[in-house]
Amino acid sequence: MPRYFIKLAYNGTAYHGWQIQPNAHTVQAEINEKLGLLLHKDINVVGCGRTDTGVHAREFYAHFDTDEAFDFSEDSGDFVYRLNAFLPKDIAVYGLWQVPDDLHARFSAVSRTYRYYITRKKDPFLNGLAYYYPGRLNVSKMKEAAEILYRYTDFTSFSKLHTQTKTNDCTIEKVLWEEKAGLLVFTITADRFLRNMVRAVTGTLLEIGRGRLGVEDMNRIIEAKDRSKAGFSVPAHGLFLEKIVYPGWEA
Repeated sequence: MPRYFIKLAYNGTAYHGWQIQPNAHTVQAEINEKLGLLLHKDINVVGCGRTDTGVHAREFYAHFDTDEAFDFSEDSGDFVYRLNAFLPKDIAVYGLWQVPDDLHARFSAVSRTYRYYITRKKDPFLNGLAYYYPGRLNVSKMKEAAEILYRYTDFTSFSKLHTQTKTNDCTIEKVLWEEKAGLLVFTITADRFLRNMVRAVTGTLLEIGRGRLGVEDMNRIIEAKDRSKAGFSVPAHGLFLEKIVYPGWEA
């Protein structure tokens, strides 16, 4: 069966995450419905991840299979234009193309990058897009504690409880705190992430920045493999899925 990839982005404010759920408004449901209307078929897209309620995505990929081949090479721009016209304003599709049948939007991805945005001043134009935190923070200690993440692979302490994952191991490729234009931005790249992991890691690092935890506590928290030992989960609205990389090409 032919397989197609879709590149999209969305503001997650109005959605209960990506994944279809009973009696909930989700991004996946919107994409399925609008693609189905245009292609006159039942479509079920598979996403590159399962963002939680309120989380945003600047770069997101999904794939779908059909029993009929579609040639988007000639009019892909026109099709994308029509698809965007059907979709709500908070979801945008940037491209659609055929891929090898074994390329999987979720399982073929080799790395994912998230960024968490914190605004240090009240800004109405960042409402719903960054976490407003005006308190004092020792960013140097937050940076030092973030570096500790490289030493570990088991991040059970930052995972939502009772998930169905077979392993809580993740390989961290990059962590970075940046301060620019009144924003404090935490970037983290890994081969995979656990549910709620980025928000829990960010919240724990904020606790260290506030002085409620020490830098050395990061080792203890990770080694405990106990979610109750870590810090709070920061609000979803400051979190963005920023980039997905697939083998052999940068998505």
